[in-house]
Amino acid sequence: MKRLTSLILACVTLGTLASLGAQDLTITNARIIGANGSAIERGSIVVRAGKIVSVQAGAPSTAAGKTGSSKTIDAKGMTAMPGFIDAHRHINTGPNEKAQMQALLEAGYTTILSGGGPAEGNITLRDHIDKGVINGPRIIPSGAVRLNGTPEAARAEVRKLADMGVKFTGEILLTPIPGPSEKEIEVLKAVVDEAKKVGVMVQVHAVSSKAMVAAVEAGVPLLVHLPNKDWVSKEDAKKVAAAGTKVLGTVGFGSPVFGVFADDNKARFRDGKAWPEGIIDGVRLGEEAGYMPVNARTIWDAGAILGYCTDTNYDPKAGLDHELKILNVMFSMQDLIKMMGPNSASYIQMSDQLGTLEAGKLADLILLDGDPREGYWNWLKTKVVVKGGAVVVDKR
Repeated sequence: MKRLTSLILACVTLGTLASLGAQDLTITNARIIGANGSAIERGSIVVRAGKIVSVQAGAPSTAAGKTGSSKTIDAKGMTAMPGFIDAHRHINTGPNEKAQMQALLEAGYTTILSGGGPAEGNITLRDHIDKGVINGPRIIPSGAVRLNGTPEAARAEVRKLADMGVKFTGEILLTPIPGPSEKEIEVLKAVVDEAKKVGVMVQVHAVSSKAMVAAVEAGVPLLVHLPNKDWVSKEDAKKVAAAGTKVLGTVGFGSPVFGVFADDNKARFRDGKAWPEGIIDGVRLGEEAGYMPVNARTIWDAGAILGYCTDTNYDPKAGLDHELKILNVMFSMQDLIKMMGPNSASYIQMSDQLGTLEAGKLADLILLDGDPREGYWNWLKTKVVVKGGAVVVDKR
């Protein structure tokens, strides 16, 4: 009897998720945030078959759908903006995946690019979500590629990822101090060359200016971190921009977190260890907390595309709060709208589908109880989350 009951509940759950995915949706009376920070007051959004059909001021000219699966949400003045993208977060399948993925959704994240780890685990997690086994954001898998072997071995690893359908390498580590070796660069160039042939995007972990410039000169398209070991010069920032290399911020990397791992008012690093001693490869003085925000602004002002990520594995809302607090020191809310929307979508190679609310794009959006242009604290007030046209969180 227990087994039969469990089976029925599972079928009901899967059926509910499937019906949600098929919903057409109309959102009315929403403040709709544009890519440049402008807003439509009391506007409407119409969604059909998982994509945005229209975004306009006032009431919609047509309803979302004609069937019983159509849903209407009166936003009552809440703010609609694109679902958050974390372009570098460490995730994988495991016993706690259901709770972790739900927490990401409730914080407002609709898309996550995995920070690395075994590609197989990333794929399993993605499939659990796509098949409706658990609720969660869109998962983009990545897989490890190492530089400690031969160029031929690294090329084979890249081809293996492509054969698995994985489109991103995980973060490939370059020695920050004194800088990458000649062998590392030789293998990295082979990785970049092979990746272009098979359609895989190369991501590099370069946390010093020397490593960053070496990666750019090797043709790397994506950097998962800003340098946190030294100051980025304006000249080096211009090299990044000129090469078209895209960078993720992770500005909160070196800043201490409070109240996340224990409510004892002790400064901790992002893995829960003591700050600053817990910082991997750290300078032991916590200087990373200063380097990264300033380097973010230097890279931004040079014209490079700077996206958003947390590089964390603790509570998603706490990670969002921590990162936004530090970004708030160096960037305006208008900047953050661009960084977390269009720029992050560009980094994950989905500019044509995500990052802005406009007709033809995937219906990934959130409703916030407040105006995000007033301050980052309103970005923490997610009430409704829509992923691919399906309402996956509703906390109204």
